[in-house]
Amino acid sequence: MARTAKSRKPDIRYSLIIPVFNEEAVLAVLLARVKALLDQLDGPAEAIFVDDGSRDAGPVYLAGMARQDKRLRLIRLSRNFGHQVAITAGMDAAVGEAVIVMDADLQDPPEVVLDMVGKWKEGHDIVYARRLRRDGETAFKKATAAAYYRLLSRMSDVSIPRDVGDFRLVNRKALDAFKMMPERDRFVRGMFGWLGFSQAEVTYERPPRAAGETKYPFWKMLRLAVHGIVSFSEKPLRFALWAGLAVSGVSVFFGLYAVAAWLFSDGVVSGWASTVVIVSFLSGMNLFMTGVVGLYVGGIHAEVKRRPLYVVDEYIGFDAAEAGTALSATFDRRLA
Repeated sequence: MARTAKSRKPDIRYSLIIPVFNEEAVLAVLLARVKALLDQLDGPAEAIFVDDGSRDAGPVYLAGMARQDKRLRLIRLSRNFGHQVAITAGMDAAVGEAVIVMDADLQDPPEVVLDMVGKWKEGHDIVYARRLRRDGETAFKKATAAAYYRLLSRMSDVSIPRDVGDFRLVNRKALDAFKMMPERDRFVRGMFGWLGFSQAEVTYERPPRAAGETKYPFWKMLRLAVHGIVSFSEKPLRFALWAGLAVSGVSVFFGLYAVAAWLFSDGVVSGWASTVVIVSFLSGMNLFMTGVVGLYVGGIHAEVKRRPLYVVDEYIGFDAAEAGTALSATFDRRLA
């Protein structure tokens, strides 16, 4: 089980986790709003930025700010491990009683955190932010996002709220339970949904990006969507089974019909068209079923290698004991 870091900074009440990847253009505005939020919170707070292998000057800027303000910290990963892993790295290092995850592009407004804190104080373990509106996004992305959330809610055995991303607050109890989940293909919002606990929502209108370009193009979104379904549902496997049986049944009936026609009819003309259609259909179904099974086998392959979830290049704003505690959480997860 991953060790908690609560003991190293008992005076920290709030920890903000902000994954960053090539967000140089927005960092100055982001820092100003994050600092304003830290000033408004009713207890000591820290903001942990997790640089996920950025190739711009953002990490240099964040490192300088972390050295100037003791409330700011920076974790630099050795390469790009992905958004979900970067969130996990920040959570391993967080020490607050309440831990808030938010994106760096300011589409998750820092000011909404105050509403989350209010819900947390009512006694909820997890408070997630649900989007009422998504400004600055194409009609295609809005439509596909809506369709995906509805598909996921139907296919998953876990209750995952619609129109909810990773913008959420979790208390220490929920975070410690989250750290006990060692899987590599991480779908953080689904993992917190699986945990249960008392959950509440706050709503907000999502603004467009403050600057820069999205770091989640269509193919990355599709990959995350597939992970979400495969990680929390066995229904694709069941679909593959029943679809395979259905196709096999149809093939048997067609075979019987073909034999009967050959035996009792003199006008049967052998044609290549029907053969090509049938063979193509069956081959396509076979490849589809193999692909579905392959997704699950690939997930098993990634799990059994037991590699560390991420590798940290540098901790800035942490003392030696703090960095060691964060590293121990990674090591413990690998051994779990």
